[in-house]
Amino acid sequence: MNLVTDAVQFCEGAQLLPVRGVRGGRPFDVQDWVAEEVPVALEYNGISHAVMLATPLDLEDFALGFSLSEGILEAAHELYSVEAEPSALGVTVHLQVSSAAFARLKQRRRSMAGRTGCGLCGTESLTQVSRELPVLSSEGAAQFDREAIGRAMSQLPSQQTLQEATGAVHAAAWCSAEGEVMWLREDVGRHNALDKLVGALAANDVDASTGFIAVTSRASFEMVQKAAMAGAPLLAAVSAPTSFAVATAQRAGLTLVGFVRQQDLGVYSHPQRLRTADPQRVR
Repeated sequence: MNLVTDAVQFCEGAQLLPVRGVRGGRPFDVQDWVAEEVPVALEYNGISHAVMLATPLDLEDFALGFSLSEGILEAAHELYSVEAEPSALGVTVHLQVSSAAFARLKQRRRSMAGRTGCGLCGTESLTQVSRELPVLSSEGAAQFDREAIGRAMSQLPSQQTLQEATGAVHAAAWCSAEGEVMWLREDVGRHNALDKLVGALAANDVDASTGFIAVTSRASFEMVQKAAMAGAPLLAAVSAPTSFAVATAQRAGLTLVGFVRQQDLGVYSHPQRLRTADPQRVR
C-alpha cells in the first residue's frame, strides 16, 4: 500500500479513497490512491463483442491493440474511428472498422467476459485457443545483449506512475535494442497493459521487430501470443513463464525470457537472439 503524501495531488486512473489500518504497530487513517477497475465493453460497428475489466486509461490504444492481437484487424488502417462512452455501468468503446474486418469478426464471434483472469474465459472450443501465429524469422533478426534486458527491466519502476501511486497495476513496455524504454502502458490486467502497448506501437508506426517487449508479470501463453502478433522478436518477463507459453513461443519463433533480475535471467526458447555466454544455463 502506498499511503498518499502531500506530493501526490492527482493520479489519473486512480481514485482517492479512505483507508484505515495499522503499520509498524501504529494505527493510521488516511486518504490513499486506489487503481480504477471498470467494465470496458468493445463494440464493433454497433455489435458488442467483448467486456473486459480494465483501467480506463489509453482506451484508444487498448481498442486498437486488442483488435490487432486478437486478429480482428489485420492492420491499423482497418480501424476507422474509436469513441469511448462512459456511463454509470462502465465504459463502452465504439469502434468503426472496415467491412473486411467486420466480416472476419463475425466468423469468429465468441463471448470473452472476464478475460483479464485466465485469458480464456468464454472460449467455446479448443480450436479457438491456439490460433495461427506469424512465425518470426531468425534470419537477419536483431540480437540483444543480456545487459540490455536487465537495463530495460530496471527502468520500468521509475516510469510506472500509476503503480507508484497504487501498487496495483502491471506494465508492458517496448524497449529499444539497447535497453531503453521507449513506450510504456499500465493496467490492472497484464493482458490489457500489453494490448494497450500493442495499440500504441501500431498507432505510431513503430516497428516492434527492432526492439523487445518487457512486462512486469508472469509470461502466460496469451502474453506470448500478443507479443508475436505485434511482431516483437523477444518477450522478457520479470516473473515465470508457463509451459504453454514456452511451447507457443517455440512455435512462433519468439525468444522468451523470464525471471529477469538485474543481469540474471532465464531463456526458455530461441536463445539465438540473446547474446550471452551460455543462454541455456542462465537463470
